Amino acid sequence: MDPLRDTLAWQFRMTWSLARDHWLPALTDHMCLWSVTPSAATIRQGEDGAWRPDWDEAPDPVPPATIGWLTWHIQWWWSETICAVGDEAILGRDAVVWPATAEGIRTELTRLAETWAAVLTSLTTNDLERPVAYPWPEPRPLRMTVAWVNSELMKNTAEIGDVVRLYHAAEQTR
Repeated sequence: MDPLRDTLAWQFRMTWSLARDHWLPALTDHMCLWSVTPSAATIRQGEDGAWRPDWDEAPDPVPPATIGWLTWHIQWWWSETICAVGDEAILGRDAVVWPATAEGIRTELTRLAETWAAVLTSLTTNDLERPVAYPWPEPRPLRMTVAWVNSELMKNTAEIGDVVRLYHAAEQTR
């Protein structure tokens, strides 16, 4: 039994359950691409048919984002984190494409959550102290990366919830 690992895993399960049980099931293709403003960061289908995000390294101010962009963002950082923790090559932002539908992103995020849950289950106390240089340039203990994943998932889930609420409010006023 590792109390730190168990606490981090519990925190992940709690946060993921909010996304999995509350916000993700409600998504439609239209909601994923709906924008509260024309300047919102979104995903766009390229000439090759793949859906990729708008990306600006340091937008000021940070624009609102569509659910498509937010779910792609989760897909991207989670994919890269899983690679980093497994000592695999990082995919890179351009290699992560949005699956094109609400059902596709639900499936992909569920796959990533299951993979991450398995990673968490396998961690030992020594693993949690192992240095990992993701998402930061300088290595930090893996426990900090795990805590960051939980925080990032919580933040992105809340942002998706905000956009869902705005979408429904806009639909009621039409």
